[in-house]
Amino acid sequence: QVQLVESGGGLVQAGGSLRLSCTASARTFTSYAMGWFRQASGKEREFVAAISRIGDNPYYLDSVKGRFTISRHNAQNTVFLQMNRLEPEDTAVYYCAAEGGSRLYTPVLASEFDYWGQGTQVTVSS
Repeated sequence: QVQLVESGGGLVQAGGSLRLSCTASARTFTSYAMGWFRQASGKEREFVAAISRIGDNPYYLDSVKGRFTISRHNAQNTVFLQMNRLEPEDTAVYYCAAEGGSRLYTPVLASEFDYWGQGTQVTVSS
């Protein structure tokens, strides 16, 4: 069982930045590909970004490319989501997820992830 704890959410004005962190309780953090998803009020959960076990092959939602960066620090069991030039449309609860299978590719579907955090609220005011 892996526990994921997100932090770093908050209220920011449009054009501002936030950095989300997610720390995992996994003994072998490098066994897990990591991802970020978000769910806005009244909408379905959507993929935002994902990164492989060794930190390469990042994937992004088209609307966040060039603004968001996913990275991981394996020695600290932590994955980050740096969010720049935030827009009101980015307002959502952001969830960290871990995938512990043997896929040879970076997962991007919610169904491919095995563990989820509780989420952290990001609110972008216009």
